[in-house]
Amino acid sequence: MNKEIENKNKQSEEIRQPVSEDWHSREEPNVKERHLTANPGDRISEQPQSVEEKAKQVAVDVPDITGDQITVPTYFVVEYPDGEKKALHHVKDAEEISDVIRQARVDEEGNRIWW
Repeated sequence: MNKEIENKNKQSEEIRQPVSEDWHSREEPNVKERHLTANPGDRISEQPQSVEEKAKQVAVDVPDITGDQITVPTYFVVEYPDGEKKALHHVKDAEEISDVIRQARVDEEGNRIWW
């Protein structure tokens, strides 16, 4: 008889599977609601930062499929001919980064000359 009761108890236990929660039952907003990107390194700080501070930020630092470590800066620092330094965000300023790269030149020794 104990086995019969045990079997009934097991059958009556609810099976809990992971499912999405209703938006109104969550305690915290999700990534989309917080306007976050999938990659935390893509985010732009709301606080003003110097070019030096931006230059230290890393967007991606993971091994690729071959095992090589891939590091991508969040900002690419560009120094213009007039001496101005500008930190260009790798996503937001991608078009400007492309323009800078297009303007690059190579000297006789194969060294890249930017202007």
